[in-house]
Amino acid sequence: MRSKLVYTGFGVLMGLLSAALIFIAAAPPRSNPITLLPSPAPSNLAVFVSGAVQNPGVFELPTGSRVEAAIKAAGGWTDNADYEAINLAALLSDGQKVYVKAIGEEPLVQADSERSTPLELPGLIDINTATAEQLDELPGIGPAKSTEIVAYRQKNGAFDKIEDIQNVSGIGPAIFENIQDLITVTGAP
Repeated sequence: MRSKLVYTGFGVLMGLLSAALIFIAAAPPRSNPITLLPSPAPSNLAVFVSGAVQNPGVFELPTGSRVEAAIKAAGGWTDNADYEAINLAALLSDGQKVYVKAIGEEPLVQADSERSTPLELPGLIDINTATAEQLDELPGIGPAKSTEIVAYRQKNGAFDKIEDIQNVSGIGPAIFENIQDLITVTGAP
């Protein structure tokens, strides 16, 4: 009987030890919590500077830069630059084109299938502050679409980047391609 008791005690002890090992092995590991950090904001933006500047090209500038910095990056004005026709204080956005007109140069003309409308660059149209009438000047944007842009902006707030205009009903990649060099998002309503 004693041997039966020893075997029973030994079995219970082994069962308890096995249960303890399983409990320890199944417990979640203890470590420091994982902290997710927000993705860093892009530190640079690319801007294409052309026209009456010393060295036209694409330049990387810090986010928050103004048109004046882009012109300096391009080596400054040429002698025939119409510097009065450009807003040096305007904020730049990634992918923006800054065109410096020469003195006496005619405004650039963008044509679409319906009409030909003169549009001067870099007098870009700010899609966050432009009226429906100003937006209507863009190629492929008629009175209905310009009204929809203003309504979308009022309902959803300012556009963060020019590509966001494609969120407006009726403005797809083809229209965006025609207007992307003519619009900006420098201001907020």
